Amino acid sequence: MFQLIDTHAHTYSKQFSNDQAAAVDRAKAAGVVQILLPNVDVESLEPLKTLIENFPDFYQPMMGIHPCSVKENWQEELTNIEQFFLDGNLKPIAIGEIGLDYYWDKTHVAEQKAALEYQCELALKRNLPVALHTRESMDDALEIIGTFAKRGLKGVYHCFSGDKTQANAALDMGFYLGIGGTVTYKNNPLGDMLSTLDREKLMNHLLLETDSPYLAPVPYRGKRNESAYIPLVLHKLAESLQLPAELIANQTTKNACELFSLSL
Repeated sequence: MFQLIDTHAHTYSKQFSNDQAAAVDRAKAAGVVQILLPNVDVESLEPLKTLIENFPDFYQPMMGIHPCSVKENWQEELTNIEQFFLDGNLKPIAIGEIGLDYYWDKTHVAEQKAALEYQCELALKRNLPVALHTRESMDDALEIIGTFAKRGLKGVYHCFSGDKTQANAALDMGFYLGIGGTVTYKNNPLGDMLSTLDREKLMNHLLLETDSPYLAPVPYRGKRNESAYIPLVLHKLAESLQLPAELIANQTTKNACELFSLSL
């Protein structure tokens, strides 16, 4: 069985309140050895911490504020989030989920950019990678992140959905591409696009994720996603790249360990 790492999941969500332990068992049965948990706001802190405490060797936390949670008081929120991690003796393995989102609401775009830059500075200060959310904002994100990448910032473009030019820009700055369930969707060009990239560079910067409970892969599209479905992403990537699933499994796990300083 492959050893897989789900590099982005929100399984502290209320959608798992009735079967959290069972979901962990299903994930382990599917070969998942670790799951990384990005924070989204102040409200997600307690459920994230509880999950870490219940499964300390299986889950790893990230610290950050999601762009959709950024409002005028984002600095106060981030201060509270940082203090919560400090008080709870939680050691984040990354700063995330951070970034830009122009899909739902553009009211606080200026604040989103300011919060992103602040959290990138925080990541550099703490020598941590970042997990980036870039929905309908890839070009702006690439421009901002590019300045920090020149200073040594590393990270992943979570749920990557950009085109070939954007993918190459991300890879050229040393960032990783997080690939999840959307690659399995009919008429999604992502798999074909990835197959046109420089193979060695891509394989050295490729990560698997679910974004659970969202974006479930086919044949579960429209239902709750969970980490146990990550092999479906793996096998679709193997098909698109025309590479053995074992090779992709081993390399993406190696990549995750290197980026997030994980040990199995």
